[in-house]
Amino acid sequence: MSEKITKRIGFIGCGNMGGAILKGIVQSGIAQKEQIYVYDISEEAQEAMRAYGVRVMVNNEQVCKAADIIFLAVKPQYMKETLATTKRALDDKCVISIAAGLSAERIRAMIDGKPRVLRTMPNTPAMVLSGAFALCSDCDLTEDEKKEAELLFQPLGIVEWVPEALIDAVCGVSGSGPAYVAMFIEAMADGGVREGLPRATAYKLAAQTVMGTAQMYLESGMHPGAMKDMVTSPAGTTIEGCYALEKGGMRAAVMDAVHVGAEKSRELGKK
Repeated sequence: MSEKITKRIGFIGCGNMGGAILKGIVQSGIAQKEQIYVYDISEEAQEAMRAYGVRVMVNNEQVCKAADIIFLAVKPQYMKETLATTKRALDDKCVISIAAGLSAERIRAMIDGKPRVLRTMPNTPAMVLSGAFALCSDCDLTEDEKKEAELLFQPLGIVEWVPEALIDAVCGVSGSGPAYVAMFIEAMADGGVREGLPRATAYKLAAQTVMGTAQMYLESGMHPGAMKDMVTSPAGTTIEGCYALEKGGMRAAVMDAVHVGAEKSRELGKK
């Protein structure tokens, strides 16, 4: 990794997603542990971060005073009361939010001062450095801060810039998507068990098939329809399975799932 971040990085909240981002940043070598300042209300999380070697502060205000770039990694319902504890320490700072449903405008309104806010949508595969991150392109970060934000997320997976108006759609696809993929893996494995496969074997085969197919697409850029056609021989086994999925309405069900997920994200943003 040739490019490195020289600024100090803060984390308000360091649960599963915040912790995954923090560890990805350190493991990539983009920043050193000594550059990272953390506070989490959970003593267990504090101890975990202390053992990891980053600087654990006594409260959120201290994190914000110490850092130049601050990640907001708390649940949306706790954001307002959490930001109230930062007082004016976020004024003129770069703030990166990973909270679902909260617009950059709403986050600014919760902060005493005038920070620059980047709204993002991560997903849970970031925990194994295979995440998908959408960053809002119409934010008020400086160009240097945008570059630094992208560098911070790159070690954890792929990064796409989208207008904030499309972030709810991202929530429906990659934000909620890991749950849908997990359900598909579970269903495929159940089918294998029904045909006599041991449960553990069926799960491994299903999971590897999903991962491998996704990797084929990402590396080749081949249209998913063409990838399907590679497997579906005339009058063969796969086309029978494809017919069963079409008959069961799989495509429409998945499209509906993305739609209702995006709608729910929009609703959360209005509350």
